[in-house]
Amino acid sequence: MRKLFTLTTLLVVLSLTIAACAPAATGGEPVIQTVVVTAPPGTPQVQVQVAQAPGFGETLQAVQARGNIVCGVNGQLPGFSFLDPAGEMLGFDADFCRALAAAVFGDATKVEFRPLTTQERFTALQTGEIDVLIRNTTWSLVRDTELGLNFTVTTFYDGQGIMVPADSGFDSLDDLAGGTICVQKGTTTELNLADVMATNNVEYTPAVFDDINATYGAYAEGRCDAVTSDKSQLSSVAKGALPNPDDHVIMDLTLSKEPLGPVVRHGDDQWLDIVKWTIYATIAGEDYGVSSENVDDQLANATNPEIRRFLGLEGDLGLKLGLTNEFAYNVIKLVGNYEEIYNRNLGEGTPTFIPRGLNSLYSDGGLLYSPPFR
Repeated sequence: MRKLFTLTTLLVVLSLTIAACAPAATGGEPVIQTVVVTAPPGTPQVQVQVAQAPGFGETLQAVQARGNIVCGVNGQLPGFSFLDPAGEMLGFDADFCRALAAAVFGDATKVEFRPLTTQERFTALQTGEIDVLIRNTTWSLVRDTELGLNFTVTTFYDGQGIMVPADSGFDSLDDLAGGTICVQKGTTTELNLADVMATNNVEYTPAVFDDINATYGAYAEGRCDAVTSDKSQLSSVAKGALPNPDDHVIMDLTLSKEPLGPVVRHGDDQWLDIVKWTIYATIAGEDYGVSSENVDDQLANATNPEIRRFLGLEGDLGLKLGLTNEFAYNVIKLVGNYEEIYNRNLGEGTPTFIPRGLNSLYSDGGLLYSPPFR
């Protein structure tokens, strides 16, 4: 097996070298950034120069100096991020946190999970308490602009639904007229519900709660006639948390589109690129047929130029991110490709099974594909 490349000894010196053709870094003007990457012993030092705005590289520097990535997660959502009985954070979102650690450090364990409520999540990212938010968070225009945040890549295409007791007889929104619906505070879910009910002239009473446990606890106790959230959350909670999962059904309607994925702060395009291309590495890995089980064989025998670039055998794609060229190899080897991550947490053999649907590769009728690794 090939030795995994780590970044614990990798020195990224971000010296802001102002070229003669570039103005000083004032007023947000671009500078020429020289990224000096010292790879493992015996590998020559490489410099990559690109024009970037001030703030470029600050997050990676801080992460490497600290020695881990602080990743904001839900922590209460089976299948996505939750603590198992042994105290380990598991789930689809948690694995993308690990994939990022694998890309940066060559070590998927170098991540600290920070469970956050819907009210805490954006503030924690804005203030630098966390480096990245990977927590069932919907991409919207206002969040992408007013909050000083950048959404990266959609990792899960979802839609809002409504869950009701199986014996309720509820089949449509009109059936919920005059009823009480449980919903989480401070979410797009709360706003979407209000919009859809107003559009359809259905009067209802929202019962608003701060977190997942309180929301579904109230529903399970019969204090609400229905509960609404992303369909993935309804499915995972129904199967993983409610006492009698078969006693509940998700109504055959979709209230909204909910693209979910990692979020970073404005102002550091290097970190934005690192998070994006880590996710793309998992998607491309599935597309190329490169998995954790065969990646070493692919490394030894790959002839496809794109796969060779992807695995770091040719070119300097990783260096352009401020990482080693083996970053995608480390992601696949240590965490897996998208299919492996999905099947491990949401696949048919799991308690929180959700059919892939839109989250399939483009070649299988889904929405997932990666830009070229070139």
